[in-house]
This record gives sequence, C-alpha cells and structure tokens, in this order.
Amino acid sequence: MTARGAAQRAVLIAGPTASGKSALALALAQELGGTVINADSMQVYRDLRVVTARPTPQDEARVPHLLYGHVDAAENYSVGRWLGDVQDTLAEARRAGWLPIVTGGTGLYFKALIQGLTGVPPISSEVRAAVRARLAAEGPAALHAALAARDPGSAERIRPADGVRIVRALEVIEATGRSLADWHRDGMAPVIAPDRAIKLFLDVPRDELARRIDSRFDAMLAAGALDEVRALDARRLDPLLPAMKAHGVPWLRRHLAGEMSLAEAAAEGKRDTRRYTKRQVTWFRHQLPEWTWAAPSDAKEVVLAALAAS
Repeated sequence: MTARGAAQRAVLIAGPTASGKSALALALAQELGGTVINADSMQVYRDLRVVTARPTPQDEARVPHLLYGHVDAAENYSVGRWLGDVQDTLAEARRAGWLPIVTGGTGLYFKALIQGLTGVPPISSEVRAAVRARLAAEGPAALHAALAARDPGSAERIRPADGVRIVRALEVIEATGRSLADWHRDGMAPVIAPDRAIKLFLDVPRDELARRIDSRFDAMLAAGALDEVRALDARRLDPLLPAMKAHGVPWLRRHLAGEMSLAEAAAEGKRDTRRYTKRQVTWFRHQLPEWTWAAPSDAKEVVLAALAAS
C-alpha cells in the first residue's frame, strides 16, 4: 500500500502508560509514510517533555510529530480543544499524503475522535474547584465580568448576582474552550469514522508493565525530570492545573520542598502510575470494547495486516 493510499485511513494506537505506543507509532510512520499525532492529555504540555516521556527530538526529526508540547502548563487543556486541534491536524496530514497515526493513553480523546461529543463533556474536579475558589474569593460580579470576556452570550443571559449559573458557564468554557450554548446546540461530531480506522490497544501483562513503569521513571530521573519539575515549580502555577498533577510531578515537587527523599518521591510516583494504568485498562475494556487488543510484540504485524485487508 502506498503512503497516499494509506492516508485515506487512520491508525489509532492506545494502551496504558509505558506499553510502547510511541515506539510502535514511530516504526509504523517510518514504514508507511505517516505522521504521529498525540492523543495523550499530558504530552500536550511543552513544560513536560521529560516527565511525560514525550518523543525525543531525534524521534521527532524522523517523522512528523503533531500536537506534542503545543500548550503552556498554565492552561486548562480539554477534550473539546483537542478535538478541534486534531481535526485541523488530520486535515494537514491528509493534504500532505501522510498516514495519520494517532497514539496516546487518554481514552476520552479516542472516544471523542470516533464517536464525537454529544453533550458537555465531564468537567474535571480541578477546574470545578478552581472556579468555585474564585467565586468565594472574588464574588459573583467579578466572575460575571470574567465570563463576559470569554462568553458574552452567556453573560448576557445570566444575572451578575447568579453565582451558581455563572460558575457553571465559566467552568464549561474554562474546561472546553466552548460556551455552554455551543455544547447544547451542536456538541462536536466525530472526526474519524470508526470503520475508517484501525483501532489497536496494546495489552501488556501486569508484571511486565510494572517493570516498564519503574524502569521508565528511573530513566526520566536520569534524563533531567527533576530539573524540569524545578523549572515548572518556579513558575508558581496553580497546583490544581492539569500539568501540575502529571504523574510524578506532585511527588517530585514535595521532594524539592524538602518533604521527602528522592527515593521516596520516585517510589510514590511509580505507584501512582501503576494504579493509573489499571484504570486505563479497565476504561478501554468497558468504553471501547470493539478495539483489537494485541501484545506489543505482535502489534505492528496486526496493524499492517489490517491495512493490507482494507
């Protein structure tokens, strides 16, 4: 299959943290003339290259990598924003004749990609807490003014003293980049038709995955993760921001604050990551049951066979 012919389809590669998704995507992109597109909610942040194990500059030089490190850590990035960004990115890939290879571990991104968003997506507890804290500190009038700057239509319909409705409208636009009215009217349509995508989930035995997680965390520390977290900490950002809660970041920040040893911080970061991978596996199994599961050693041949048969 030529690269241009393959570009009429898309390959979606998901899996738990440290399952080998990036390496598989890179190998396929090199062989098929593709581009790797990020579907990991933490790898979008430019401040977190090492901590989130983003592709290296050397890997990025081999094939195009898109939607990596394009968001500042001070922002609340959302599934709605990602869906808009990936739509533009897929169009760019198709114009160039690249096979889009979308890879990452954020299940909601993949679900939105092939099913769309028919209502307001879940608002994270971090965003809810941050907006409610602002209401308590600044009062409804100040938040109404903030809403008017972001979403004038909603601000016109809501009284400046109606704190409950102001908070709801503001948290939606903070979390998704779209107004509550837009979500109620349009939702967001799927970007890729499910029958046009090869959908693969990397299945790694639990013990092997735990070993990979521990090894990767140690490698990140050796590559400068602590310096990266130190630079992030120096920005004094809201600790409720998503980037500040990336795996390992809170524990390494505590180490830098003198609250625990580096060994203790690393152990806690590894443990959190292992727990998260269990939730990832469960989520994909229940939310996207039609995906093909494959061992990393078999995954490349599974994808190539599926493309050849299409």
